[in-house]
Amino acid sequence: MRLAFLTSIVAAAVTTVAWVVPAQQAGAQNLFAPVIKVNEKAITRFEIDQRARLLTLFRAPGDPVETAREQLIEDRLKMQEAQDIGFVISEEVLLEAMDEFAARANLDLDEMLNALGGAGVEEVTFREYIRVGITWREVVSARFGSQVSVNEEDMERARLALTGASGVRVLLSEIVLPIPQGQLETVLARAETLAQIDNTRDFEVAARRFSASPSGPTGGRMEWTSISDLPPQLRPVILDLAPGEVTEPITTEQAIILLQMRDIAETETAEPRYAEIEYATYFIPGGRSEEALQIAQQVTDRVNTCDDLYGVAQGQPVSVLDVVAQPPSEIAQDIAIQLNQLDPGEVSTALTRSNGQTLMLLMLCSRTPVVEGAEDGPSEEDLTSFVQTSRLESFSNGYLARLKAEARIIEN
Repeated sequence: MRLAFLTSIVAAAVTTVAWVVPAQQAGAQNLFAPVIKVNEKAITRFEIDQRARLLTLFRAPGDPVETAREQLIEDRLKMQEAQDIGFVISEEVLLEAMDEFAARANLDLDEMLNALGGAGVEEVTFREYIRVGITWREVVSARFGSQVSVNEEDMERARLALTGASGVRVLLSEIVLPIPQGQLETVLARAETLAQIDNTRDFEVAARRFSASPSGPTGGRMEWTSISDLPPQLRPVILDLAPGEVTEPITTEQAIILLQMRDIAETETAEPRYAEIEYATYFIPGGRSEEALQIAQQVTDRVNTCDDLYGVAQGQPVSVLDVVAQPPSEIAQDIAIQLNQLDPGEVSTALTRSNGQTLMLLMLCSRTPVVEGAEDGPSEEDLTSFVQTSRLESFSNGYLARLKAEARIIEN
């Protein structure tokens, strides 16, 4: 891990030059000028540049500059909410969290800060990144912790969700609601209304009318899916549904997703579990415009494997293509939902990024199964933590979506 992280520092020092230079050429006097205001709280070009560098070093998927802008907007909302309720973390807690983060890369804190500094990332950038994360976690826990209880039934669902030992398969339908810029509140209100649907007929009508997913024209119907193929945080939510029931709105970076249970079945043998899933994302300007969708179709016609996408992206900025391998638990929910419908080499164009302005061509590269006997089953403590974390994450996503919908955000 240590070598991988330090290698990424060197690689990032090269790949970030293309997007750092324009900011430098704009002149130092503009570096600290506000480019975004969130409820009158400014975000500067310097902060965006720094966060983008950090995301590049951490190999975060997507365009680092766009992701930096989105994260910093959310950070302002999170810290404003913490301030409003009077919550502040101590310096001791912050330093402990920074130490823990560095330890995950087999570095001590000084080594981590020196490595980041060598790639142009200031210490304050890393400090604030960690500060927001642990502050928001504590705010969400304080606000919703009392609403999270765990019983034996929850523990059993969590065990099935984590191990896939039962061979449970589910038949789901989906509605994917894109979030156009400035319309989060409208989309969220629609999603909350659709979440009240309690029968498949009405859900299918709504999917045909509103869903941006390729399954929309067929009423949002998905194929039978192993519960082990779903994002781990989502599995207990799905297992808790009865046929006809719909999840609460699942808020992701660029869309709100609703899933309806149509049927559930248990097979005689356990479904395979995956240690890692490799996938590629190719970003196309124009969102879901006709031109962008035509380009996506042209690319799809040209490629059979993820390796073929390197040829498509040749000569373009490095940010247009991202190929990553992640444990299922680390994959964004909207991406994971699409991937579980794909076989290696298949493509989805259901998702967008950058407030709907960029179309994401998503291709599944491969799935690496868990080696049987390589790990013990989850402990009772693990199961309890899994249920609590999953539910708090759901509360957190809805909470943040509300804050964003009510905020006054001005972007230059």
